[in-house]
Amino acid sequence: MTNGPRATLDRKMQERLDSILVLGSMVEQAITGSVRALKDRDLNAAQEIYDNDRAINNKRYEIEEQTLSIVATQQPMARDLRILSSVLDIAGELERMGDYAKGIARITIRLGKEAPLKALHRIPKMADLTADMLHRAVGSFVELDEETARAIPDEDDKVDELYNALYREILDIMFEDRSTVDRATFHLWVSHNLERAADRVTNICERTVFTVTGNHIEFDRSDDESGEF
Repeated sequence: MTNGPRATLDRKMQERLDSILVLGSMVEQAITGSVRALKDRDLNAAQEIYDNDRAINNKRYEIEEQTLSIVATQQPMARDLRILSSVLDIAGELERMGDYAKGIARITIRLGKEAPLKALHRIPKMADLTADMLHRAVGSFVELDEETARAIPDEDDKVDELYNALYREILDIMFEDRSTVDRATFHLWVSHNLERAADRVTNICERTVFTVTGNHIEFDRSDDESGEF
């Protein structure tokens, strides 16, 4: 068994990568669970997801503290520093995605037991696509798989297509029946949060390419940072 400073550094870095996998799984479950609670009008599940956002935040802070400790005490080399800086960045991206899921849970709670709109069927598809992209993006980072990281952002177009179709459909519903305006607006907020979450998956892929190559890139996309709900 190899001992010494390098072995210690490698072990601690692998622990941080494992922590990113855990945080990614927590966020993935929050995204799919929040939309499932919305679909089923499960207010208890929505409240649980809302409350569990604290655990996602705490995990992010734990990763930050332990990563910075490695930088301060283990004398990482240049490639090590790229990995560690990306761990910090991706932990932040994941925590923000957890906020989107929390926002969806909050909307479910505000909607209560009101009947869903007929357009709701597109939202679970958006959530499934986003969660699948997230799962593979986090895996590509941990495995330093540049090829996969470069391929995933193309799939964001599917999420955008669903979002645009849902937007048009909900507008039609609101024009046809003014009594649906509040519910329709909430559904638009949900879809917007999912669209933004998918954009942050692209950010993770960009960081993976940087980690592997040392080159900063931006994938072509519509990246509207106008805010989330």
